[in-house]
Amino acid sequence: MPGISCRGLVKRYGDVVAVAGVDLTVADGECFGLLGPNGAGKTTTIEVLEGLTSPDGGDVEVLGARWPRDDRDGARALRERLGIQLQETQLADKLTVEETLELFRSFYRRSHTVDEVLTLVELDEKRRAWVSKLSGGQKQRLAVACALVGRPDLLFLDEPTTGLDPQSRRQLWDVISRFRQGGGTVLLTTHYMEEAERLCDRVAIMDHGRIIAQGTPLELIASLGAEHVVEFAVAAPSTWRPDAAELGALPGVRSVRLGEPRVALTVSEVHRAVPALLALLERHGAQLALLSTHTATLEDVFVSLTGRELRDA
Repeated sequence: MPGISCRGLVKRYGDVVAVAGVDLTVADGECFGLLGPNGAGKTTTIEVLEGLTSPDGGDVEVLGARWPRDDRDGARALRERLGIQLQETQLADKLTVEETLELFRSFYRRSHTVDEVLTLVELDEKRRAWVSKLSGGQKQRLAVACALVGRPDLLFLDEPTTGLDPQSRRQLWDVISRFRQGGGTVLLTTHYMEEAERLCDRVAIMDHGRIIAQGTPLELIASLGAEHVVEFAVAAPSTWRPDAAELGALPGVRSVRLGEPRVALTVSEVHRAVPALLALLERHGAQLALLSTHTATLEDVFVSLTGRELRDA
């Protein structure tokens, strides 16, 4: 039985279609990532799956059950099997970490002890600290601890590491990995492609309310047809303007994306493409302002599919 199954999911806000026919299946025990820029429809989708928002169309099942409309006991029974970390979690500033977890623990008929959850999220030393005194990373770990305290089967995480420094982000990744090791299922939204590659078994890339690509991170990266990306920019002043056909004819180049000022080449053989590019620039009397190479990532997949940078989308 899948942890999540939805078909043809639609959600509208007036004339705005926030989710436009999403099909999604998350297997039991899987970590599934829903990726895309702000405004893509990720949060609306996850709110429908959490039972916080009613869909305008489509069929949704969570842990083998549909959200009951008129059965409060049925809705509570399903909700108690879920752990939910919202995009912005507002906790009481003047409660301690320990008091906060005791409060959330009281909402569930089955739960972890406070000590168990503090150990899981590595906040033992902060148990008597006020929430207002925690760092951003510690507050995020506390928010996830509140989602975990009820022993959920399915954990929803909506952009859990937004705004965190790299160290805090990796600490939270460890918390998610430990939950999965216990057999839990995770659906997370993020616009950090590195996060998705690190945590997720499968991912779906969402844009304008639709899923435009879906698969394992390696499958999506392989869909580019090349393993590397070469980016360059021409120094001003220059009379030469990069030409897609000319660049696409270089050895090892699979695709070209003209930007301003950067040009990105998806290449299969860096050792052939870079020397050929340098020779082309020399023939045109153009000077480099920038040259970089990197292994292809999910971010490159997004750019290839939409023609836009994820951060600028």
